[in-house]
Amino acid sequence: MESTNNTRPIRIGLIVGSTRPGRRGAAVARWAERVAAQHPEVRTGAAEIELIDLADLALPMLDEPVPAMFADYRMPHTHRWSGVVNAYDGFVVVTAEYNHSVPAALKNAIDFLYAEWNDKVVGLLSYGVQGGSRAADHLRLILAEVRAVVVPTQVTMPIFSDFDFSGSDPNDPTAPGTIRPADGREESLTTMVTEILTWTRALRLARADTPELVG
Repeated sequence: MESTNNTRPIRIGLIVGSTRPGRRGAAVARWAERVAAQHPEVRTGAAEIELIDLADLALPMLDEPVPAMFADYRMPHTHRWSGVVNAYDGFVVVTAEYNHSVPAALKNAIDFLYAEWNDKVVGLLSYGVQGGSRAADHLRLILAEVRAVVVPTQVTMPIFSDFDFSGSDPNDPTAPGTIRPADGREESLTTMVTEILTWTRALRLARADTPELVG
């Protein structure tokens, strides 16, 4: 018989990884949320998608005196963040590319925790001048260190092919544009969500089949 943990809906958190004022990440995440909401398993209630905006959490720069691997948290904001991450089975991480890598706020949020990321399944959705692929490459390495599982399908959104800047001042570097995903982006994101759900179920079964150690 499957446990309640194995039969409840799979919860996927959609993390907005940039906190910069005027960021495009929130618009990308809202688009991803709309697409994911049409996934058959989300529509039937077998899975749930929820936004997690790091800007709303307002985490300070890492200020825990004990390394995260020991889970000896002293700060209230760390306990709150731990509860958020623990509540989800997997994640879609929306990341910008800053200077060939991930936003500092995203790296900082990952570094606060350790066990909470273990065996969580993650999909990567990146955007930037070159689609954010270099940030996503770095993110794969970072997540591997906290023992998260990154699915193979990745969605990259180049700024000049997936955003419409019609009517914007060409000399304004803060113009956000309007998101206009290129052909195939929705299909790739749907595939990513399917992979997250499939791998999450596999990991649930693996944990259920692992005998408990008796001290």
